Formats: sequence, C-alpha cells, structure tokens
Amino acid sequence: MMQIDFHTSIDAIDAPEWNCLVSDDNPFLRHEFLAALEHHGCVGERFGWLPTHLSVRQSGRLIGVSPLYFKHNSYGEFVFDHAWADAYRQNGLAYFPKLVSAIPYTPATGSRLLIAPDVDAQAVREQMIASVRALTSRSGASSLHWLFPPLEEAEAFTSAGLSERLGVQFHWHNPGYADFEQFLAELTTKRRKNIRQERRKVKDAGLRLRRIPGNEVTPEEWRLFERFYRKTFEERYSLPTLNLGFFQEIGQTLGRQVVLVLAYEGAHCIAGALLYRSRDVLYGRHWGGISHHDSLHFEACYYQGIEYAIAEGLRVFEPGAQGEHKIWRGFLPTLTRSYHWIEHPGFRQGIDNFLSQETPAVLDYYRTLHSSNPFKNT
Repeated sequence: MMQIDFHTSIDAIDAPEWNCLVSDDNPFLRHEFLAALEHHGCVGERFGWLPTHLSVRQSGRLIGVSPLYFKHNSYGEFVFDHAWADAYRQNGLAYFPKLVSAIPYTPATGSRLLIAPDVDAQAVREQMIASVRALTSRSGASSLHWLFPPLEEAEAFTSAGLSERLGVQFHWHNPGYADFEQFLAELTTKRRKNIRQERRKVKDAGLRLRRIPGNEVTPEEWRLFERFYRKTFEERYSLPTLNLGFFQEIGQTLGRQVVLVLAYEGAHCIAGALLYRSRDVLYGRHWGGISHHDSLHFEACYYQGIEYAIAEGLRVFEPGAQGEHKIWRGFLPTLTRSYHWIEHPGFRQGIDNFLSQETPAVLDYYRTLHSSNPFKNT
C-alpha cells in the first residue's frame, strides 16, 4: 500500500532520503538546490511558485518524489503557454492556478518522477501521475504540466493521457575528446577559425578567466556575481528571482557541483557565468557583467564550459534554452519534451489540435537546424 502526501516545504522530507532517489547526482533535483530556493524566497507567493512536492512511501520508506508547484503565472518555466492562458481569459475562465512539475527557472532535462531503483517503477509512476491529476481536479487548477522530463519517462505520461509537446535546445556532446584542440579538429575549417578568433579576442584584450568550485568561492566573489546576475535581468526589464543568500547557500551545500567562472580585467572582476554539474552532465545557467568585451560571453559561457567538460570527462553540456548561434560553436539541436493535462475537455481538445500542428513544425525546424551542423564528418 502506497502512502501519498503533498508538502508545502521540501524540508518536510528528509534530505538524505530525497537524494537517494536522484540519479546521476543531478544538482537541480537534489534537496539542497530546491531547499535553497525556498530558504531565500526565490519561490513562494512573491514569484508565484508555491511548493507542493509529492512523496510516496511504502511501509514507511520513501520510494518516490516529484518536485511540484502550484503556479500563478508562467514565469521561469521556459515552455511557453501564454497563448493558452490568453485563450482561457478570452473565454472568461481562469488559467491560474495550474500545477507544474519543474525546476524553477531551470530549463534542464531531468527526471520528474524520482523513484527508488528496487521497486516496481511502472506502478509507482502510474500512482504518482494519478495522484497529481487527482490533486489538479480537486484543487480547481486548470491544468497539470511536467516540464523537461527525460525520454524514458515519456511513456508513463502519454499512457496516462497527457499530451506531448516538443521543443528544441542546443547541447554539446563529448565522445571522449582529449582536449579542446581535438574538439576543434572535428569542426569545419570555417567554424574552427571563428572559435579561435573569438578566443583570441578575449586573450588579446588582456582578460583572464578563473573556474572556481562552489565551496571555494569567497563571499565577496558571490557578491560580485550576484551583482552581474541582477544587472543582466534589469537590463532586459526582467525579474531577478535568485539572490545572494541563495548563491552562497548552494555554493556551500552543493560544493563542487557548482562552478563559478569569473572574468578579470587587470585586478578587476568584470563578468561571471554560473555552471552546475552532475556526474555526467554540465549545465550552463546564468551570466552577467559590468563591462562589454567582444566574445567574452562566448568564452565564459561556452568555451570555458567545454574545456571543463573535457577535463572532467563529462558527456554532455547543456548551456541553457534557445540560441541558434550555439550550433556554430559545437552545440547540436536536441529535442526536449513536456507533458500536459488540461482539465477542461473543450480546451484539452483545442490544445491537442494546436499541438498536432505545432509538432510537425518543431520537427521540421529541428531537421533544418541540422543542416548547419558545424562538424566535418556528421
């Protein structure tokens, strides 16, 4: 008999128990990351992410969890449903609240149904999805959304009647490069030359870059990065949801799973990029600076990450959402997935009709992007 519970704080679940269910040591799924968001007000009423995490126990043992939130907006999701919300509003219906299983502000692929390895995974998945759908109905939420799950969870969602939506990101893959030069050797002459030119511009400008593990970042370095991060959002008239307390906490609790790249002009720190890592994957998340230099963004956000991934033997580098320019720098088009349950039968049918047209267009876009493949032999 499975016991299902929903929790308004992740701290209601024991951290070691939760982390035992995290495969590949995914930093965004670890208890420490999700707890830091809650501890420092990065989620909650102010930003419209209300924790409602799911837990499954059997004979008292935690065998399944899912990060889950009631949402009162669509900010920080990276699967854009604004047109769906507009359609609800135009018909006098409320699209919010909705239920979302995702990592706030983080468009990274990762399990959304975390399950112990020695149980009947299919049965637990079915129970988890059914329980969240039941919560959607009884809470009056308009819909349920599972964002950026891995392909191996797809069948569980589609079998439960959820609709699949595709997206495209750009990921770098490491077949076992010995160094950055071996990676460059696999590119076409034009792309290899462009990358070398960009890196040379940074070097010729006298800029120096450092990669620092999270547990070695000083309080002053976190203050500098938080300033860079906030400036980036403010320049885009957007909302900076993370803060200094959050950065400092994850630096200590996640330690070497956090990598801060800082750029210096002489003795002055002028820019930074924040990366995270699992056992096999590197993730690029945030960037900012107070001084503009040609190609510094590419160096800090992409080339430093590729160098790090090669040195650490990481197999994939996910640098974040969007950005077709990443293809020219070795990042290949990659399909992402999300799954959606719409409570209103009429809107469910309408959105399914929309997806039946959107999906072929996304697949055509994905195939077209491959024509810009920068590798010689692919």
